[in-house]
Amino acid sequence: MEYEDAKKLIVEELTKKLKSKSKFYFNDLSKILDLKPREAKKIVNKLVEDGVLEYWSSGSTTMYGMPGTGKQAAAEHEDE
Repeated sequence: MEYEDAKKLIVEELTKKLKSKSKFYFNDLSKILDLKPREAKKIVNKLVEDGVLEYWSSGSTTMYGMPGTGKQAAAEHEDE
C-alpha cells in the first residue's frame, strides 16, 4: 500500500469514528490498513512524523489519535 493511500484511508476512518473515540490502539490502525503489523508500524510512524497522527501514552498504554481531538487536547490548553 502506498503511503498517500494509507494516509487517506486512516484519516477517513478516524474522522468517521471521532464522535465516539478520539484515541486508537495500534491494532485498530493495523486493521484499517489491512497490513501485517511490521508494515503498518512503518506507515503509522511516518504519519506521526508528518503530524497526521499524534502519539499518546498513559505510561502503560500507547494510543494514536488525530492532533487536536479528544479530552486530552482540550485539557492541554486550559492553563492559557
